[in-house]
Amino acid sequence: MKQKAITKVLKVCDKTKEQMIEFFEYSKREKTPPYAIFQAIDGDTIVTMYESGKVVFQGKDADLASDYWIETEKINSGKNGLIEKKEKEKKDEKTLPLRINSIGSDEVGTGDFFGPIVVTASYVSKDNIDYLLDLKVKDSKKLTDEQILKIVPEIIKKIPYHTLVLSNKKYNEHYGNSMNMNKIKAVLHNKVLYELASNNKYPYDYIVVDQFEYPKSYFSHISESTNQVKNIFFMTKAEDKCLSVACSSMISRYIFLKEMDKLSKELNMTLPKGASPIVDEVAKKIVSIYGYDKLKDIAKLNFKNVEKIK
Repeated sequence: MKQKAITKVLKVCDKTKEQMIEFFEYSKREKTPPYAIFQAIDGDTIVTMYESGKVVFQGKDADLASDYWIETEKINSGKNGLIEKKEKEKKDEKTLPLRINSIGSDEVGTGDFFGPIVVTASYVSKDNIDYLLDLKVKDSKKLTDEQILKIVPEIIKKIPYHTLVLSNKKYNEHYGNSMNMNKIKAVLHNKVLYELASNNKYPYDYIVVDQFEYPKSYFSHISESTNQVKNIFFMTKAEDKCLSVACSSMISRYIFLKEMDKLSKELNMTLPKGASPIVDEVAKKIVSIYGYDKLKDIAKLNFKNVEKIK
């Protein structure tokens, strides 16, 4: 089935606007619509930025093209910038049979100022599908923390998985040193996938990744990795369509919650999730007690929140 063109509209802050202008410098069209700063081509998507800060993504890959900038806007302003969706279209025409053996990966923590990035790959065999469906395994974002803490111990009793936890100290060392968020995620996904895919005990029909990057860019990100997993089925919203990805989403969040709990106990205060103004207030308190350098170990220093703390 031919995928229809869709439209995504974002409202971005000045910092994101500057980053986008620089990013699309060499793909701009000569002519621009009225009141537009630029119009550019990104794969199969037309990107138009207006003087107001509104950015319109139009095309069959508009979801994917806008995802990176939604993530960037979260970092820069604490908001995702998404203000409207003009057409209700299926985001991804790709489907998978339910009864398959699969390895899937997903991550948690990329939009949180405090806490690590956690990436997990899980192996789900056909034999475990009914068990997982009975547990009501789903995208972790659709579950409360209490549900995650209750269900995940039952999941990990049954299925093989591999998790990597990237501390904020390591994240801050990597970010900006030739690595952006998507490259960091790609490298981590590749590592956890390889641990399962290279093991003959886990025969699989598909390897599925919750798509956060164009496949070409993803493989470019991991080009220097020694062991590369190549036969990947990329899907947007894969945690809703593939049980192994849903399991990975839940396990990653479970471990993220445990890591956040450890940090909170270490600091003797509750660390909030996300990147909201509440996060800013807690960060200021941490700096007043422990000094600014403490943030290097517990927070992502490229986030916009840092500017509000200094």
